[in-house]
Amino acid sequence: MLVESPPLSRAEAVSAPPTRRAIRGFGLLVAVVVLVLVALASLAVGAKPLSLGEVWHGLFQDSGRYADVVVGDRLSRTVLGVLAGAALGLSGAVLQALTRNPLADPGLLGINAGASAAVVTAITYFGVTGLTGYVWFAFGGAAAVGAVVWFLGGSRGATPVRLALSGTAISAALYGYLQAVMIMDQSALAKMRFWTVGSLNSATGETIVQVLPFLVGGTLLALGLARPLNAMAMGDDTAKALGAHLNRTRALAMLAATVLCGAATAACGPIVFVGLMVPHVVRSFTGPDMRWILPYATVLSPVLLLGADVIGRVVARPAEVQVGIVMAILGGPVFIHLVRRRRTAQW
Repeated sequence: MLVESPPLSRAEAVSAPPTRRAIRGFGLLVAVVVLVLVALASLAVGAKPLSLGEVWHGLFQDSGRYADVVVGDRLSRTVLGVLAGAALGLSGAVLQALTRNPLADPGLLGINAGASAAVVTAITYFGVTGLTGYVWFAFGGAAAVGAVVWFLGGSRGATPVRLALSGTAISAALYGYLQAVMIMDQSALAKMRFWTVGSLNSATGETIVQVLPFLVGGTLLALGLARPLNAMAMGDDTAKALGAHLNRTRALAMLAATVLCGAATAACGPIVFVGLMVPHVVRSFTGPDMRWILPYATVLSPVLLLGADVIGRVVARPAEVQVGIVMAILGGPVFIHLVRRRRTAQW
């Protein structure tokens, strides 16, 4: 007679046995290999397909040939895709832990809306026309909204529900402002519509240098929050008993998510579903331990983003479909599936 063993508690899942840790470690190594392969595909695939030999020559023996120039352009695009993908995945994982909502993403706290509103303001009222100017306005808008959400969410007494409600309200107000400005100013609409789609094709070395310090700092901060977020997931009382500082952890988590998502959105425009899907899927095979969710999300999110970018280059060759559009098309059905599965689990 078979007796079904009880499910593991969160504490038991977090303190996994050595065998499970070894499997997770091996899986993370496999994920890194997959990321390298997708990055190579990003360098080789496009309106002009390149062989691996041409990619190698363009990377290490640039002689000014057309193929070498193409590789150089695609290299900036691929590097930005890796950085932005990792940032969006990490910020999504942090926000899901912060709000205790497995379907949360950076848009939940109004970060994308803040960046978008700041960019349209820069275009309409300050005459900013280049991506270099967009970056700083977008990042400033994301940071300002993150601070406002934290303040409205209760600051020292912030709770997941208050933060989510504050972010949702601010997002609605900012998107209303965004639409009003673009309707009244057709030139702003013409300039804004390319940025709001979300794209990697305007990547340059200058853009990467501008956002790199924020992405590196936000990544280190997010990875350092793994243990406090594990404690918070067990409930406020248990977390306090374990010595966690709840308000400090929530404030640092908000800061990390805002910096990561703000910098990625500033460089690429608002790209949806990466921060939602990847952490949710990762959690299904790593369990609730943030010490594994965060590294996996850091590696697999760029795989998804670069893969979507490669698909966008192939389906409409010699033109291309922006990565933000591809992610929306792919992410919609996946999100519906996740919601339906979550609803079924609650019955």
